[in-house]
Parts: sequence; structure tokens; C-alpha cells
Amino acid sequence: MSLTRRHFLASGAAIAGATALHPFSANAQAGQAHLRLMETTDLHVHVFPYDYYADRPVDDFGLARTAARIAEVRAEATNSLLLDNGDLIQGNPMGDYMAYEKGLEGGNAHPIIAAMNMLEYDAATLGNHEFNYGLDYLMDALDDAAFPVVSANVAHVPLGASPVEDDTLVPPYTVLDRQIIDGAGQMHPIRVGIIGFVPPQIMTWDKRHLEGRVQTRDIVEAARAWVPRLRAEGVDLVVALSHSGIEAPYEQGMENASLYVAEVDGIDVVMTGHEHRLFPGESYEGIEGVDAARGTLMGKPAVMANFWGSHMGLIDLALERDGESWRVTGFEVENRPIMERVDGDKVPLVESVPAVLDAARPEHEETLEYVRRSVGTTSAPLFSYFALVADDPSVQIVSQAQIWYIDQMMQDTVNAGVPILSAAAPFKSGGRGGPDYYTDVPAGDVAIRNVADLYLYPNTVQAVKLTGADVREWLERSAGMFNRIEPGATDAPLLNPDFPSYNFDVMDGVSYVIDLSQPSRYDSEGNLVDETAHRIVDLTYQGQPIDPDQPFIVATNNYRAGGGGSFPGIRDGSVIFVGPDTNRDVIVRYIVEQGTINPSADANWSFASMPGTSVTFETGPKARDYVDLVQGAAPEYVETTPEGFALFRLTL
Repeated sequence: MSLTRRHFLASGAAIAGATALHPFSANAQAGQAHLRLMETTDLHVHVFPYDYYADRPVDDFGLARTAARIAEVRAEATNSLLLDNGDLIQGNPMGDYMAYEKGLEGGNAHPIIAAMNMLEYDAATLGNHEFNYGLDYLMDALDDAAFPVVSANVAHVPLGASPVEDDTLVPPYTVLDRQIIDGAGQMHPIRVGIIGFVPPQIMTWDKRHLEGRVQTRDIVEAARAWVPRLRAEGVDLVVALSHSGIEAPYEQGMENASLYVAEVDGIDVVMTGHEHRLFPGESYEGIEGVDAARGTLMGKPAVMANFWGSHMGLIDLALERDGESWRVTGFEVENRPIMERVDGDKVPLVESVPAVLDAARPEHEETLEYVRRSVGTTSAPLFSYFALVADDPSVQIVSQAQIWYIDQMMQDTVNAGVPILSAAAPFKSGGRGGPDYYTDVPAGDVAIRNVADLYLYPNTVQAVKLTGADVREWLERSAGMFNRIEPGATDAPLLNPDFPSYNFDVMDGVSYVIDLSQPSRYDSEGNLVDETAHRIVDLTYQGQPIDPDQPFIVATNNYRAGGGGSFPGIRDGSVIFVGPDTNRDVIVRYIVEQGTINPSADANWSFASMPGTSVTFETGPKARDYVDLVQGAAPEYVETTPEGFALFRLTL
């Protein structure tokens, strides 16, 4: 494709008078130049600053707001590139509407791609959620991109003997030929290589779409193979778009490998994502090879710009001419937010760019109609404010629908009559999503937007066959959600911040108690760390202690059944049913058939009594409206935190 330099040259002459240049631009001399690299990551279709689940505008996300930062950032530098780190086409109801309703036929460009074209992105890579709707849909979406999309570790099958022999799904890398302005106003050529990577776990997470069509390589293995090829093309600089987080130590096939991507010779800059966090940032302190304050991985500049366009990631490079090429002589890393909190309130720092809104406006309006369709009613409110501390109606309704569906699927099969349980986790439970990131559906009509709010992901229903012993271990894995609590402690923090809520499975169909005085049997990654620890006590089925040898069918989703979350009991042969229906579609069908649903939680799990002991946890401020509806617990409001969360106390 033809690559222009129109936006690469941020027009220091035209704009510098209105905006102060970055010191790297202002202080550059002849043969010296400033190159600004901008990152968005994990946009997940969020073009508009609009929460489709709550059906209201917001101030804390949306590419239309980030676009204001892009214009500002370009004006501060004489040279810039705009790059995206993946997870573009899935993640909110607009993504589902495009995939399941409107489609991409007849010249319909995907709205996130249309918006990025308008902003003149220079390149992007694939994220794991790009594969959620299948390869054909993905490739149709990419056909409309006016920028190259790269990924070096996803290839058509069969794989070659080495990564460089693979027939990759998209190009492994691209070379951007540009003209760069130095401090004396002279133009020079520069060649920037862009290479991309995605977690190899897509083969598990989207097996139904990918098996037999593509295969993945280890991220670091692919980088070591392809970067020398890229360097051989005479590039001055290699930027790795690593849709992968930051973890240690290295393991073959690891999901979050960006630290070790940075270690590969020939890579100069790493842009990361996938984990929905900020880097530089304190959450990465203490990892060897990581400077969480300066923003380096293995000494190389790196950035992660959170998610949904909430931040613009920036890496400023000071370059110096070295013969006919350029070398990096200095750098700075930052993340620039679109919103700040003042006394717990969200205060926007920028306004939406109208042209970006216009690029997706038809699909936005159509999505609003899509999510407002009523499918039934609920006799009680559906909320997730207390989903991590008590049995919860938003999880309960998911389990009811899953059991209803799998019961039908098991009729007239060899597994007819085997007890059916359901595993479901709260997806919207605050945390990194913020104090408004909770399900909140009032009693009354239930619309599609409410179902999407209950179940965020386009997973499909699957069923696994386990033993009673497996069920116990599954719950032990889930119980890693909680910190160990010393008996007699006062207001001890309850929730483990490193444990994602989507791995906190509640098992319906059995009853159990969680003893917080015990250490966790599994760590946050699912590794067995204490064979003597047992938090799950009083585990019963139909009022009797569970038989460790009794078979059970557990309704779940393709992510969990495929090994996502590393839950014990999932092994070869465990999966006995692979459904064609998404979990969300099943919930909709269940509500339609029932007409009116009763989502009241049955309090089938609780914490063990610990006299004289209290714990605290954060939830959304609206939780105070639902305290009286919590089953099996009596949370007590304490205060509102500076971040806008409501702090509650639970007396055990």
C-alpha cells in the first residue's frame, strides 16, 4: 500500500507557534531529530464515549476522546507515528451488533477501522479478541484498514520447520518509509520496522474458529526468528507491537511475554497491552528487568496505555544521524489520560473529536436500537456490587440459564440423568474497570443491553464431566480470590488484587463454605502452591457431603473448558458437549421462554464464621442501594475512597 508522510511530519512550522514543542524537538540540532511514537491499545470497539450497557454517555473512555490527545501530541513533535496494539473489533455491543446483525458485506466498514482510518494510523497488530468472531469476519474487517496490520506468530497450517517459513495469517512485519525533519529543518529518510505478536493461547480461547486453519508460535521464538529478517531490510528502528502483558519468569508459550520480547536483539522499542493496565506503573514494580518508574523493559523504552482509549501511550525518542542511519540517544515514556478524578468525580480533560464520532455514527445509532430491545422481565434487580463476597443475582441468572440449556442438551444421551452443575463468574465487578463497572439492572423489562451487561464476552456454552473431587478442586482454585485472613483481624483487606474476577467461578447446584483462615491452595495463575491447604469446607450435594467419585456435568464456557484460567479437573476428554450457541444467546432464550425470571440468589456459598474478625472490600457507590438484598451476608458501608469506590466492612 502507499504510505504517506502527511501526518508523520507533524508540521512543526504550521503548529509550533500555537503549541510548545517537546524539548527533544525544540533542542534538536542538525543531524538530530525527535520521533514521537503514540500507542492506543485494547480499544475494544469503543469509538464513542458511551456505555452501551448503562445506555449513557461517559467521560473516561472512547477513541473520539483519545483523538483529541492524538492531535495535541502530534502538534508537540516534529515527527510522529500512531500505532495500535490490538483488540479492536470485539468488546462492546457495537462489536456484537456488527458481527451478528449488520455484518461487513456490501461495503460496510467496521466502525473502529473507519475511525482509525480517519485518524491516519500508521500500523497495528492483532489482539487475541480479534479472533472471537472467526477468521473470515476478521479478514473482512481488515480489508478496509488503510494501514498495515501485522502479526508474526499466527500462521496458516501446516507450520514451517521454523517461524520464518510460516505462511503467516497477516504480514509478520511492515517497514514504514518516511522522511524525518531534523533540528535544522532538513529532511532525511528513515525506515521504521513494525512487528507484532499475539498470545498463542488464542488456539485455546477460540479453538472452534481456529483449529485446523491456523496455528501459533511462542512469541519470543517468533521474535528471534523474524527480527533479523526485519533488520536485514535496512531499518533504522524496530518497534514491537506486543499484544501481551509483562510477567516473569519466562515460560515456553507464555501469554504475557513482553519483557522477553524486549530482550530480543534488534528490537528498540516495545509497545505492550492485553493486561488493561498502565506501564510505567506501580503494578509492575519488583519484576526483575522492569523499571516501572522510568518505563523500560530490559533497559528498552516500553509503554502500555491501559484500555478503551482511556490513555494515549507515548514514547519520545531522541535520534541522532549516524552516517546514513539513525540511532536512539535518549527517550521518555508517559501515558496521557483523557480524564482525571477530582474528589472522586470524573472530570474530562478533552472533548470528543467530531470527525471521529461521525466515522461511526450510523453504527452507534443502530447499536442503540439493538441493545434497547426488550426480551422479558425480571422480578428482582440484577446487580453485581456484592458478587465477590456473597451469592449474587447477576451470576445466579447466568447459572440458571446454563443449567436449563445443558439439561436439554443431555436428554437422550449417555449422560442423561448425570447431575448438572453450573460454573459462572462475575465479569463486571469494579477493579481496574473503575467504580461504575458493575451490572445494575432494575426489576422490570430486560433488554439485550442488559444481557450483554450480564455476560460481556461472546463465549459459547460447553459442558465438562468431572468428579466430586474435581468440583472441590475447581472451587479451591476460585477461592484464590481472597486474601488469607487471620482470626481476630480488624478490617483486613479481603480481595486479592492480582486475582481477576472472571476466574472467580461460583458453582451452582452444590453448597459450600469458604474458610478464609486457610491459605490458598492455588495461586492466581492456577498453580498448586499448598497441598495441605483446604479453604472449601462443608461441600454438599443435595444436603449430603459430596462423593469424591460421583460424576457431575458442569455447564461452563469454551474459555474455561478449553483450559482458560488453568482450572483443575480440565483434562483430555473432559469436554462432553460443545454448543453452537453463545452464553449470551442462551441467556436471552432462557429469559424469552420464562417470560419473567426470578434471579434471587440462593446463598449456596458463604464464608466460614470467624468470631471477632472483620474484612473490608471495595465496590461501586450504588451498592448502598442494595445492601438489604444481599443473601447470606450483612455488608456495612464505611466510606467512599478517593478513587470513587465505596468501602464496605463484612463481619465474619
